[in-house]
Amino acid sequence: VQFVESGGGLVQPGGSLTLTCAASGFIFSSYAMGWFRQAPGEEREWVADISSNDGTTHYENSVKGRFTISRDNSKNIVYLQMNSLKPEDTAVYYCDAAGPRAGTYYFGSWGQGSQVTVSS
Repeated sequence: VQFVESGGGLVQPGGSLTLTCAASGFIFSSYAMGWFRQAPGEEREWVADISSNDGTTHYENSVKGRFTISRDNSKNIVYLQMNSLKPEDTAVYYCDAAGPRAGTYYFGSWGQGSQVTVSS
């Protein structure tokens, strides 16, 4: 199982970024997928998830209305569109299959992540 995240960077408050996660080593279309993030000195937290095939999504309260998760099962890719970014969104962002309970992960085979820094 492998995840490769990309698309992060430095952005000003109010800006936008789109993260991409390329997944391999498992049957991607059979798993719900999630995005997680870890800020410096903090524990990793769940951000959003999307079901395996019907597009059902869930978001952590602080990102609702600003972030959008989507997936392309033909390419084994999951995206995270982030708009109206705030300094508190600064973190390393990771993806994983979503776990059986809300807000959990499945594999724990973390990639290098993608650094998102929101600062003026």
